[in-house]
Formats: sequence, C-alpha cells, structure tokens
Amino acid sequence: MIDLNNITIRICGKTLLENANAHVPDNKKVGLIGHNGCGKSTLFRAILNEQSIESGLISYPTNSRIAYMRQEMDAVNVSPLDYLLAADKERTELLNRLQNAPETQLAEIYEQLNAIEADTAEARACQILKGLGFKDDDFHRPLSEFSGGWRMRVALAATLFQPSDILLLDEPTNHLDLESSIWLLNFLQKYRGTLLLISHDKNFLNDLCNTIIHFESRKLNTYTGNYNDFQRLRATQMELQNKLIEKQEAKRAHLQSFVDRFRYKATKARQAQSRLKMLEKMTLNVTAYENISSHFEFPAPTELASPIFKIENGSVGYEENKPVLTKLNLQIDKDDRIAMLGANGNGKSTLAKLIDGKLPLMTGQTEQSKKLNIGYFAQHQMEELPFGLTPTAYMTSLMPDANETKVRAHLASFGLEGQKAITRIEQLSGGEKARLLFAVITHTKPNLLILDEPTNHLDIDAREALVDALNSYTGAVVLITHDLNLIEMVADRLWLVANGTCVPYTDDIESYQKMLLDAQKTIAQTKKEERSVLTPKEKRQQQAIKLQSMQPIKKQIKSLEDKMQKTNERISSIEQMFMQNLNPGQMVDLQKELGLLNKELQNDENLWLELNEKLESFQ
Repeated sequence: MIDLNNITIRICGKTLLENANAHVPDNKKVGLIGHNGCGKSTLFRAILNEQSIESGLISYPTNSRIAYMRQEMDAVNVSPLDYLLAADKERTELLNRLQNAPETQLAEIYEQLNAIEADTAEARACQILKGLGFKDDDFHRPLSEFSGGWRMRVALAATLFQPSDILLLDEPTNHLDLESSIWLLNFLQKYRGTLLLISHDKNFLNDLCNTIIHFESRKLNTYTGNYNDFQRLRATQMELQNKLIEKQEAKRAHLQSFVDRFRYKATKARQAQSRLKMLEKMTLNVTAYENISSHFEFPAPTELASPIFKIENGSVGYEENKPVLTKLNLQIDKDDRIAMLGANGNGKSTLAKLIDGKLPLMTGQTEQSKKLNIGYFAQHQMEELPFGLTPTAYMTSLMPDANETKVRAHLASFGLEGQKAITRIEQLSGGEKARLLFAVITHTKPNLLILDEPTNHLDIDAREALVDALNSYTGAVVLITHDLNLIEMVADRLWLVANGTCVPYTDDIESYQKMLLDAQKTIAQTKKEERSVLTPKEKRQQQAIKLQSMQPIKKQIKSLEDKMQKTNERISSIEQMFMQNLNPGQMVDLQKELGLLNKELQNDENLWLELNEKLESFQ
C-alpha cells in the first residue's frame, strides 16, 4: 500500500499539489496522467524522498524495494550487460560477501544465491536487453559508444531487471520503437509488484493499467479502470459539475436581479438587503474542471499532382557498397498517410533521410514533384534550437518578410502564444520545444511532413490535438512512431522496414501487433527450452554453484555422523555398565546421562535428516 495523505508540494512558489490524497493498494498497475508540468515526475521524487513536501505524509512499507528509472544516465565504460547485473544489489552484495566469507557462512550465502536464482541472472538480463532492441553484439560494448536514447534503454532495462516491490516508470516508451514498446507492455503485464506509470500513451494505459490517478486542480483524483474508463467517468463528472455550476449561477443571477430591482424601494429594502447578504455569503461549492488548451494547425500547402515522390529499384546507405536498404520500389501520393513499421536499426530513419534529400541513392532512381516542399521533424533537432533566443525572435529570423503579427500568429497555431512566445527557448518545457519545432518545419507550408517520433514530449491532450491537426492537413504525412493511437487514427497505409528493404504492409496494425507478440512468444518458448537444455557454460556455472553449496553441507553431515557414532558408542558403554554391580547413586547418574545422550542423539538425527534432504535438493 502506498498512501499519500494531505500532501502539499510547492516548487519555486508554484503549488503543484495541495492537500492531495491517494491510496494505492498492493500489486495495482496505476497510470498517472495530467498535463505537462502538473507535478507527476515531482511526485515520483517525493516518493523516493528526493523532493521535500511542505505538509502531509507519504508512506509505504519500510521494507519495500523500489525501482525507479532515472531520466539521465552517464556514458560510462561498463557494458550494458554488466550494468544490468550490477543493478541487482542483493546479488552483487552476496557475491562480494562470498569472496571473504568464513567457511561457516558459505552454505547460507549459497542458499540465498540459489533463492534469488543467481545462476540465471545473466540469461534474464540478456532477455530484457533483447526485448528492448539490443543485439547480442551490443551486450559487451561500453555504454560510451551508445547514443543517449540507447543509454536510456539500458537504464530502463536495469530498472526492469532489479528485484522490486514498487516500480516507478516515467515515460518509459519515449526512447523505444513500436516493437520494443509492445515487448515492454507484455513484460509489465506480468509484473507482480505495484506499478506507478507516467505515460501519455493512451493504448499503453488502456492495455496495462487498472487504476488511473489524474492530476487536476492541484488534487489527485483516483479512477478505477483503464484510460478509457477514466475518460467516461470524468465526462460524466464534468457534465454533473457543469450542471451544478449553471444551477448556482442561475440562483446568483436571480438574487442579483431582485437586489438590483428593489434595493432602493422602501417597501422592499429589507428583503433586498437580506438577499444582498445571501449573495455576499454565497460561494461556488463546485469547481469547474481545468481546460488546458492544446492547439495545432498545419498551414495548407500548395496542391501537387500525385505521385509527389517515387523510388524505383533504389538502394541507400552511408558507406560505399554497404547499403542499408535495397530493392526499394515505393510511391507517395499527395494526400497519403503512411506509417513506417520496423524495429529501430532496420533503416526507417535512413529511408526518411532519403525521401528528405539528406541521403542520395546508391542505385536506382527517384522522381519527385518539382515544387515538393518537405517538413522534417526529428527529436535531435530540438537540441539544435537556439536556446538563447525566444520563439518569436527565432521565427522572425526564419520569416524575415513577415511582420510580428504574422510570426506570432504562426506560433499561436501550435499553442505558443502570449508569454510562451517571448520566453527564452532554454526555459521552455520539452512539449513546448516540440511545438516550436513544428512551427519551424511548417513555416514554408510543406506539401509533405516526415514526422520521426513527434509525440515523445506531448501530453495526452496535445497528442489528441496533433491527431486532429494531421487529419485536417491537406498534404502528405510519413510517420515513424511507437504511438499506436497516432498510427491508428492517422495512417491509412503501412510500410514495413525489415530484412534490408521496405515494402507495403497489407495487413492492419492489429495484425502487426499480433505477429510481433507471436514472434516474442516463440522466442520466449525457445529460450525456455534452451534453458531446460543448458549450454555447457550454463551447466558449468550451475554445477559450480551446486558443488560449492553442497560442500559445507556435506562437511556438516560428516561432522554429525562422527558425533552420533561417538554418542552411540557412549550409550552402548553405559548400557554395558548397567550389567555390573553399581550402587544406587551410580545408577541414577548413569540414567541421567543416558537420557541426555538419547535426547542429543535424537536432535542430531533430525538435523542429519534435514541436511540430507537439503543436499538432495541440489542434486
């Protein structure tokens, strides 16, 4: 159970939560939702004791193991596999203790290692890394060789690998492709602890969560069910809330009307004063729900004839004679909505760069409309924005012929209006920088938008606005995204980038999901069968742990057997002595000793049986 009791959190004078309450039972999968900046990540830090709370109490069992995915990770020289193995602190500590432990403690340490399945740790770590898109060759490369996005995958993998009772995940799919996102969903569905998930992915929340906690008006509102259930319940609440507000406003208007009509008439003055006091005391006992505006509007491009882009027998890559993609025969029409499928590393971004003209063809030929204008959105471009400028100043430099009114209107079409338009770019949130990037790539009214993971920094409302804007846009769209909802709501054609080429995918996205899940199940079953028939290395590791675990037990058994033999010899000796002429005092002493020896022998025999059973369990 995680209890949040009347907590208040303020940062730099801004109140994020005020007397907020929430109660999370054990083993629940909870989605935390709310607009960007409402305090979701801050609450995680508060749960971890890394963020102070002004008042209230956050409590959970003191022995709870909490795993939390950090949003930043250093580029160190350790390999992804070693990084994961080190994340299991208990295993690491036991292995360290084993190096210098006295012989009397070895059996206990080996027992604990067996209890946490230490001999399968490497296989489990490799399985997680593969699920998140890493190849076998990547396992032992230093992290410093990986990009920031791939290092974040390692951070996620390490979080999933370490044993936990409470798992905190903040936007875990942001650096994943669709294939890895589907694997992660399947993994988390099997997680047995309590999961708190910050996500703006509707499909992920629907398929995984059984509880939703909504951040609104500095409070935490809990809803049972998934995201769709939350939407239905909240819509009902909003309708009732608005009706109450309308009713109270009508009552206020009626009272005010009476006061205005009769407050200066002597015959009605007393009644008017009475109603005036009622008005002064009257407050709205309901609060209207927040309405955070999310707005996108892509400018209409010049209409072109189809096809606007075509590749015939094409190949493309970065090194001579080493094409990434070959046998490309593709066409984009003027109003196409295309989503690229395929794992990261298969060549989706390479194909996007070819279409955008950033990469030349190695072989084959392309045809495109002479007036084709392309807008290309990619995450790395956000880091290339001039952080020292304001959005208005930057857009003015890109639109020198436009006056300030036109520049501000263009920014406003992507939700950057008022103060946001004149705030330095470095102070904007990730979602606001994404909006600025949309404004940058569309100021020339492109006929084709290539959007590479456009939703990573957008909250749910902004994603919905993006869907609406893309469906209203009259040009063509090519999507690279792990957001299933965006694909389902926007794309009408699918391309599959795999096996060194790209071809149209004729089934729907649900069929593709099923294909991936079936493939993952097949891989998991194969791994299970492989584990049942261990590799020579795994056999040696397992046998080594068993032998090491058995040695102290065998030694203890041998010691007990020697002791029991001596005890039996003494008992036989006492029994022989009873045949002799003994005085009463000697008889009493021997009987006492015999009773103690028999009791000691019984205890030793019980322990001997217990140790032999334990020894059999290792065999």
